[in-house]
Formats: sequence, C-alpha cells, structure tokens
Amino acid sequence: MALKNDLLLRAAKGEKTERIPVWLMRQAGRILPEYRAVRNSLSGFIELVSTPDLAAEVTIQPVDILGVDAAIIFSDILVIPEAMGLPYEMIEKKGPHFPKTIGSQAEIDKIKVADIESDLGYVLEAIKITKKELNERVPLIGFAGAPFTIFCYMVEGSGSKTFSKARKMLYQKPEMAHQLMQKITDSTIAYLKAQIKAGADIVQVFDSWAGILPSPQYETFSVAYLKQIANAIQEVPLTLFAKGAYFARKSIAELDCQTVGLDWNMDIKESRALCGNKTLQGNLDPCALYASDKEIMEQTKHMLDQFGFERHIANLGHGVYPDIKPEKVKVFIETVKEYSSR
Repeated sequence: MALKNDLLLRAAKGEKTERIPVWLMRQAGRILPEYRAVRNSLSGFIELVSTPDLAAEVTIQPVDILGVDAAIIFSDILVIPEAMGLPYEMIEKKGPHFPKTIGSQAEIDKIKVADIESDLGYVLEAIKITKKELNERVPLIGFAGAPFTIFCYMVEGSGSKTFSKARKMLYQKPEMAHQLMQKITDSTIAYLKAQIKAGADIVQVFDSWAGILPSPQYETFSVAYLKQIANAIQEVPLTLFAKGAYFARKSIAELDCQTVGLDWNMDIKESRALCGNKTLQGNLDPCALYASDKEIMEQTKHMLDQFGFERHIANLGHGVYPDIKPEKVKVFIETVKEYSSR
C-alpha cells in the first residue's frame, strides 16, 4: 500500500512537491500533555523507550495532534551504547549518565558490536507497531546517533560543555578512539538497516556534538565514519544532521546522503551553495516559538523564502524545547503548509 502523504520522501529525493513537508525534532515529547500522561504512568524515560506499544503511541501523537508530515520513532540515541554493553541512566532534569565509561584498551576490548535483534528488538517491535497503527498516513523516520556523538557519551559519561575527557582520547590515544568508533559504526549500520527492515521509510543520523571539534579532527573522527554509514544505507533516503559543524557542510554534502540538516546558526543561502543539489532540512531557531503568533509566522515565511520552494524539509534548527506551547508549534506547522502550498 502506498503512503497517503509521501511529501517528506519526495522532498528528500529532490522531487517537486505540492508544498514543503514539515516535522520537528523532539516532536514526540514533553511539549504534549498527552505524552506526559503516558510518561507519568511509568517509572521513567527508559521504560517508555523500551515498551514497544507505548513508544508507538507517543510516536503517533504528534501526527494526530500537531499535523506533522512524518512520525519519528520514539527512542534515544543512547540505546546503542547500552546494546554494546554500556548501560545508561536518564536522570530527571540532568540528562543521561553512564555509571561506567570507556578509558582503557581493556574496556574497549570488552565492548561488543551490538546484536540488534536481541539487544534492540524492542525498538524494531515499536517500529512495526507504529507502521501498522499509522496505516500509511505519513512516513516513519528511524534514527541513530552519529559515531562521534555516541563516542563522546561513552568516554565522558554524561553531557558536557567541553567533552574534554572524550576529546583528550583523540589526542592521547587516537588508535583506541578509532577502535571504539569503528565498533560504534558497525553497530549503528546494523541498527539502521534493522530499522529499515522493520518499516522505517527514511533514517536520520544525529551528530549532536559535532560542533565541539576543530575541522581537521572532525574529518578524521566523524566524517570518515559518517561516510561508512552513508555508503551502507542505500535502501531508503538518509539525512545527516551535524549540529554546530558549519565548517563541515560541504564534506557532509559530498557523502552519499539525500538530505543535510542545518542548525539555526547556519546561513541558508551559503548552505545551498556549499551543499550542491542536496535537499536541506531546517532550520528555524527553536526559540522563535516563544514569540507571538505573528512573529512566528513572519520568521517562518522568511525562512521558507530563503530556502526557496524546492529541495527543502521544514524543521527547527534543533529539537523543540520542552516548555514551548503546542499551540505555538501548530502556528509554525500551519504557516509552512499554507505559505508553501502551490
């Protein structure tokens, strides 16, 4: 059965669309009271991620409530290190924490390449349930973290302003860093392929901490591994989103991906020039959704004008913030739909 709304997939492939498709990173989450109702009935975030029918329910909520053109499977990038043998905790108001971290050769040797079916079967089951429940209304996006971002968490143990512990390994023990990054990459490729097999129509790789590296290191320790992923994922369109890595837009666009994600600090016209004929995704400042409805409409229209009305997937330049009102998100979505319709 064909998708009823395939705007996102057509835009990703560079095809002409009747209007610009729109979705939001972190759309299935704390902005929605309906999400909080499900989340509050459980012991915590990780239980929600690992309970397939509930993960599917919150994945579909923004399609029903906000009217977005795609669902993104409710999960977390840190399921990969957990599947590799490094479990994490999600601490309320602080974020992820790894009780154990990677710092020695012996610790890297203990880490395994994830067995996706046994270690991450709950994500695949959530995808299958979501696909059935969506009934081909919109595409389903699968995702994973970029190897460098996952490496940062596995070595640092939590979020950080500098990731100096993780970055120290790049300078002091680069061979070890490459060994760990390769294991993460092998796990990620297998994971994305399993998501596609389970029903994901398009996949995105998030390099959340891309912007903390100088350009030459980013080429060596991130782009090289993103290239392996891009070469391996041929079944569905692939989006690469490297937050803060404005210096790497050309390198990323030269990889075998269909869409390049832009954060809100990346100039749109400059990005068009650097990224050739790739579809671009983004990139409204998430904080713009704190503004008045009139201002949100103006900012959104200005963004759409800058991108032009082809090879664009409308989104924010990062995830929607948890205290933004759903009504403001709807103003953004409706403005994209109305203003870009032809």
